[in-house]
Amino acid sequence: MGIKVHGHPVSPAARRVLLCLAEKNLDYEFVLVDLSTGQHKKEPFISINPFGQVPGFEDGDLTLFESRAITKYIAHAYADKGTPLLVADPKKMAIIGQWLEVESQKFDAAGQALSFEILIKPMKGMATDESVVDKLQAQLSAVLDIYEARLSKSKYLGGEEYSLADLHHLPIISNLFKTKVKPLFDARPHVSAWCSDLLARPAWLKVTGGA
Repeated sequence: MGIKVHGHPVSPAARRVLLCLAEKNLDYEFVLVDLSTGQHKKEPFISINPFGQVPGFEDGDLTLFESRAITKYIAHAYADKGTPLLVADPKKMAIIGQWLEVESQKFDAAGQALSFEILIKPMKGMATDESVVDKLQAQLSAVLDIYEARLSKSKYLGGEEYSLADLHHLPIISNLFKTKVKPLFDARPHVSAWCSDLLARPAWLKVTGGA
């Protein structure tokens, strides 16, 4: 039994896992979960993720859900494959771990919500709440100020080498670059350079088909 990813190709969480697999040059089977018909809330998917959210992941007898848990597993289990995404040095790993937490607790809190308001709501025939967008942009702006300071001192968030801490940001950055939020990134030169670097990675272009 090989690796299987159960998800939808436009899901940022699914893309996070697919990007990690691409960085590791690993083969996998992609099992489409049709969100429009509610497959993620039914069997057999609900047995993989009881919360009914993509992605789900299988590697032999291991079943996982939650994209960040999956990428950490891939990075550890296949450490000798492809791009190194974690490090052995405990101090360097602590810094990577710190920024992994920042991504999930600070960046994603604003970025994912903005993506939903601006991109997903219109796709579902719902109206974007501009007052919510304004508040979220202010929230994201404050986070990006901190990123700008960090990235003025190191090429990547975890240090001088690309790591899982950077990878986790890519799906939401890609989404927000298609919206009016992009100038928030462009206005900060170190953040802008970092984003350009991430979006040009061959693994990301492979996941997105170069889009």
